Amino acid sequence: MEVKTIYFERPGPENTDKTLEAAKKRAQELGIKYVVVATTSGETGAKAAEIFQGTGIEVIVVAHQYGFREAGKIELKKEFEEKIKNLGAKLLIGTDIFTMVPRAFRGKLGGDPLDIVSATLRMFCQGVKVCVEIAVMAADAGLVPVNQDIIAIAGTGSGADTAIVLKPADISRMFTDLKIKEIVAKPR
Repeated sequence: MEVKTIYFERPGPENTDKTLEAAKKRAQELGIKYVVVATTSGETGAKAAEIFQGTGIEVIVVAHQYGFREAGKIELKKEFEEKIKNLGAKLLIGTDIFTMVPRAFRGKLGGDPLDIVSATLRMFCQGVKVCVEIAVMAADAGLVPVNQDIIAIAGTGSGADTAIVLKPADISRMFTDLKIKEIVAKPR
């Protein structure tokens, strides 16, 4: 099988439109029914919900939990949250397993095994780490099936510059069942 992968010269939000379009095209080619997309402010999530609207592909937008940057606060902006929901996408606000769980241990114990997982995935790029993380979060929430491929979309800082095809798994089966199958787009 020969599959096209897009490599961006630089990471960043300027790659968002091309990443989302490439993910949509690949999802349609493979008959994928679920896409998960990371968002901070909600802008990328709203854009993804708009691009995938009418395709029959279910969009799950994954946002940071309350307290990610500041106790009791969320970075998700109301106008984007409303747009995401109005476009028919699902919104998942949950704990970033590779970021917040290790952060809780780091101060007290000096580290966490998930730091190793994060560092390994970041060898590909920041977006691959986030794609795996949001796929696991969506599986844990029961929003994506664990017996079929999905596409996960994420970025570096803001926007989207990474899309991968993977078979998700819940956190307890991540190391045995989760499989990264294709890289659709990523920064070099």
